[in-house]
Amino acid sequence: MRILIGKIISQQGDKTAKVVVERIVVHPIYKKRFRRMRKYLVHNETGAKIGDLVKFIASRPYSKFKKWRIIK
Repeated sequence: MRILIGKIISQQGDKTAKVVVERIVVHPIYKKRFRRMRKYLVHNETGAKIGDLVKFIASRPYSKFKKWRIIK
């Protein structure tokens, strides 16, 4: 199971949240560190709000793009 940690940036419905996951990557040649961000649609039944730091896990597909659910 894949578990990620991210921050909620928007609520798109009653049980859907958009979460951004930020990671730091090192360039293979120049060794400069820079940030990469990716957004996920997450099933939210816990009542987490915008700005909360959440832990989410891969699960069954809830819709076309929503394949994650919040566990904490």
